[in-house]
Amino acid sequence: MKFFADTAEVADIKELQDAGLLDGVTTNPSLISKSGRDFKEVVKEICGITSGPVSAEVVSMEHEQMMKEAEVLRKIADNVCIKVPLTIDGLKTCRKLRADGTMVNVTLCFSANQALLAAKAGASFISPFVGRLDDIGHSGMELIADIRLIYDNYDFATEILVASVRSPMHVLDAAKIGADVMTSPPSVIKQLAKHTLTDKGLESFAADWAKTGQSIL
Repeated sequence: MKFFADTAEVADIKELQDAGLLDGVTTNPSLISKSGRDFKEVVKEICGITSGPVSAEVVSMEHEQMMKEAEVLRKIADNVCIKVPLTIDGLKTCRKLRADGTMVNVTLCFSANQALLAAKAGASFISPFVGRLDDIGHSGMELIADIRLIYDNYDFATEILVASVRSPMHVLDAAKIGADVMTSPPSVIKQLAKHTLTDKGLESFAADWAKTGQSIL
């Protein structure tokens, strides 16, 4: 499964890239706003850190305006992936952008029917929001399983990009189902390395090594 970082914080992105844990980045207007920086400058800098897809989201709700915004965004770098909402106008934009080879991430997916429409429109990625579904008493992972089944039934090339990931369990469950990608805050990716027994083992090894009075250097 590919790991995307859901952030606009350049330092965090560089850290994950250096650790070999980064396959791409997703951003949105809210994340850019938190960074306090110019939108296009942030996207350009991120695209220079990773060679993977970097999702940059349009903000218009109307197809023609989305296309104008997409034209500006995709000129920032070759690995920009245009992010559009799962609306009819967004799907029209997706289909038109995909016709000339531009990567498209269709976002804010909350049903399998929506995911089916995105695949038919040729989306590169579909972003189902599992955490937000869990918040309202629905099972986000059931949605991922439904989408996986439907896409496999028809050999759709659209990749399932699990979004609104809140915990390591979301990552594990998505991987077991067979999602193609997950995107999460860097803190969640780092949590995957944590285990109490690992920490205890390191403490024990360090204590035993100190007793030897030796040094490797």
